[in-house]
Amino acid sequence: MHECLKNKIHQKGLSQAGIARLIGLPQQVVSRWANGHQIPASRVLQLCEIMEWTVTPHELRPDIYPNPTDGLPCGNKCMANESLAVNNENHP
Repeated sequence: MHECLKNKIHQKGLSQAGIARLIGLPQQVVSRWANGHQIPASRVLQLCEIMEWTVTPHELRPDIYPNPTDGLPCGNKCMANESLAVNNENHP
């Protein structure tokens, strides 16, 4: 997961320092998260929003967001459900 977070930060063209500024924390805190330290529950959704939902709450903290769509804004969750409905129509 942590390599996934590092990769997604890079893919978004962001830096750990930039994310830290947006959250209001020292860069070292974000570095610790990217290197395997647990992200506090109170920061998960904030980090996902900064990352424009390219990383999900489930990816960051599956212990508190056990389902892949848990914690997603309704737009993302509804879109995921619509996709499943369409796929299920083709495969009864």
